[in-house]
Amino acid sequence: MTPQLQQAIRLLQLSTLELQTEIQGVLDSNPMLEQDDGDAQDTRETEGSSEQPEANDAANKKDNDTSLTDANTDTIPDDLPVDSNWDDIYDSGVTSYSAPEASDKRDIYETITGSGEGLHEHLYWQLDLASMSETDRIIAHNLIDAIDDDGYLSQTLEEIYRNLPESLDAEMDEVEAVLHRVQQFDPVGIGARDLHENLDLQLCQFDPATPWLKEARTLLRDHFKLLGNRDYNQLSRRMGLPTDELQHVLHLIQSLNPRPGSSFNNTEPEYIVPDVFVYKQNGKWRVELNTDAIPRLRINALYANMVKRANNSKDNTYLRDNLQEARWFLKSLQSRHETLLKVANSIVTRQHKFFDYGEEAMKPMVLRTIAEEVEMHESTISRVTTRKYMHTPRGIYEFKYFFSSHVSTESGGECSATAIRAIIKKLVAAENPVKPLSDSKMATILAEQGINVARRTIAKYRESLSISPSNERKRLA
Repeated sequence: MTPQLQQAIRLLQLSTLELQTEIQGVLDSNPMLEQDDGDAQDTRETEGSSEQPEANDAANKKDNDTSLTDANTDTIPDDLPVDSNWDDIYDSGVTSYSAPEASDKRDIYETITGSGEGLHEHLYWQLDLASMSETDRIIAHNLIDAIDDDGYLSQTLEEIYRNLPESLDAEMDEVEAVLHRVQQFDPVGIGARDLHENLDLQLCQFDPATPWLKEARTLLRDHFKLLGNRDYNQLSRRMGLPTDELQHVLHLIQSLNPRPGSSFNNTEPEYIVPDVFVYKQNGKWRVELNTDAIPRLRINALYANMVKRANNSKDNTYLRDNLQEARWFLKSLQSRHETLLKVANSIVTRQHKFFDYGEEAMKPMVLRTIAEEVEMHESTISRVTTRKYMHTPRGIYEFKYFFSSHVSTESGGECSATAIRAIIKKLVAAENPVKPLSDSKMATILAEQGINVARRTIAKYRESLSISPSNERKRLA
């Protein structure tokens, strides 16, 4: 492959954010390229511009003279700048804020970024405030290190005890005592060794006068396995509670947080920049490139005019090579945009029913179908559809979302896997929580609609939707 083709393929597989970084790198390294802000039409490269350097130089000189004249005729402002800055006197209170650029149209609160406090930092801060001996503090540090992101102790006390420094001369009972101290930290339920202990720690923090608290603690202590199996009839008999009273007890337990550490999240949000916009106009779905996401580039005409083709000097060769690379880059960029738009149009045309009616109307589609339509190789389509996003009235979707396998129907047609997942989601949402639908029952319902799907296929699709099995979805009436 030629270097130009390699560059075009590499640009094709970059996401929008990666492409922005690539473009900035090229702008920094190639003096022949500059960002086109649309305010300097006379500096664009045109055919035959290299043969008219004198005319362009005269125009540039005229512009410089005009700017100097304007600068000399400026009037003195009424308010002169003072010798101190606002931030030197007043503390704004925001340490991680960076002012958005003029082109940034996001809300100001979206541009304020900062690293939030993590779970372990929050626990260490409480440990620093706690009153305990140096030995207990070292043990507490080891215990906090062993707490995972969900707030549970990821190691046994025996393992933590063995990892303590030998010079500490601590006993096992001391490690357990320090654990009880750590379990009193915020958030409630932290440092539990299992779900049972976590829920019990949270119930201990309730006011003793809380309704149904005594029954909830009894349920956790004596019938936790029945609760996990959702055997509500057996629970009702064992605890001697009618269904309505048991419901109150379950509501209290369900109000607890099974993952107390989940509220602490250090990860910064990842923003998706759509590559194309899909909208309906005059009854037809149309596709438009997101031109705001990619800066407009152009050849710097001033440097291009300095290239003398007959001169083989080192400087002239450097400029000529950069000019050629800049033209290749612009051509590769244009090829990427055209390919992206062509593939997006083909996807929207084939999946127009999805945009009208939703996931249940999704048609089965494979890469080969689009490749044959746009007359490109499947590998090229795979590159185009990876990490490229489409902004639609129904949300933002990756191009690959619209490709799925199919299942044959009794009428001889085809139903996409995406449509089957949507039907499963709809069936689960409308099911009776007392008697949830099993995988076999959902397969029977789909068969009645003419879609023949095996029970194990239903289970696979259900798991991909993060939907629990029927026995775990069972609720008390």
